[in-house]
Amino acid sequence: MRHLLATLMLVLACAACAEPALDQLQLPPGFRIALFADEVRNARSLALGDAGTVFVGTRDAGNVYAIVHDGERATAVKRIAKGLDSPNGVAFRDGALFVAENSRILRFDDIEARLDDAPKPVVVSAGFPDDDHHGWKFIAFGPDGKLYVPVGAPCNICEPSERHALISRIAADGSGYEVVARGVRNSVGFDWNPADGTLWFTDNGRDWLGDDTPPCELNQVTAAGQHFGYPYCHGGDIADPEFGGEDHPCADFVPPQLRFGAHTAPLGMRFYSGGMFPPEYRGDAFVALHGSWNRSRKSGYQVVRVRMDGGKAVAAEPFVQGWLQDEKVLGRPVDVLVMPDGSMLVSDDKNGAIYRITHAGD
Repeated sequence: MRHLLATLMLVLACAACAEPALDQLQLPPGFRIALFADEVRNARSLALGDAGTVFVGTRDAGNVYAIVHDGERATAVKRIAKGLDSPNGVAFRDGALFVAENSRILRFDDIEARLDDAPKPVVVSAGFPDDDHHGWKFIAFGPDGKLYVPVGAPCNICEPSERHALISRIAADGSGYEVVARGVRNSVGFDWNPADGTLWFTDNGRDWLGDDTPPCELNQVTAAGQHFGYPYCHGGDIADPEFGGEDHPCADFVPPQLRFGAHTAPLGMRFYSGGMFPPEYRGDAFVALHGSWNRSRKSGYQVVRVRMDGGKAVAAEPFVQGWLQDEKVLGRPVDVLVMPDGSMLVSDDKNGAIYRITHAGD
């Protein structure tokens, strides 16, 4: 009973804090943001089912949720799994929900028909490292039909093993493990550019080199096996004071497409392919900056629009601001998801909420 009461109080607190923060948020003219769902404790990564169900992973809560909605707002929030090991990543394919724990990939078959009686998961793969440090994962299926699974560095800065600091991919049945990118400190979001099919991913820069260095990154993979610098080089041209230098010059590694502010923690990102936003937004990328935790003055805590031109990222500009007010944190965006109607969802793990962004013209 005590546990149930504590859980109820936490849910009520989340519901109470999600709505007022919306009054503090600023978006470009013509856009509006509304509460799509609350009572989604520690809401993190998002995935969309064939029938429109929005699936939500968590990190600290250990739960996976399914949100049934009417297109504008949730009509039911169902917990379909609990007690998992940081089930941050969720991906949907062929009627099944794939969930990434720290060391395993699970599959829940025929899930949209069984939201009230979720099946026991099938273990797709149990071969990933079980480190807690940067162990939580974002996952997604690529255009090649394979499941992409990152493995972060098990430290702030260190020489990683062959199994760490990378993005890998496997077949849907867990076979055919292959490394796609190395030198990736901790990616918790990626997507494929619809213009050319290349993989783009966010990466979180190392800590304890000061407030303003090194930058966090947005990277593009143009060939399997490319190395993006960690732990030797940061931001394309900053040699690590411990691991960088003449033996590992920055010129040996792929530089980022775009630099974000240091410690802003870019997580989820998606290219906009919908039809609701104005035409000039189509093909641009949207990135959730979760926000700093060890900077003398906080930074991040917003969603940014990355303008694309000719397959290159040319600039990042604020899209949703206001979760940071005079050093007070009102929310922490984690992931973004473009819906079939062209609206965009944004998860917020601080408030246990998901928001829906629309444009007034539609």
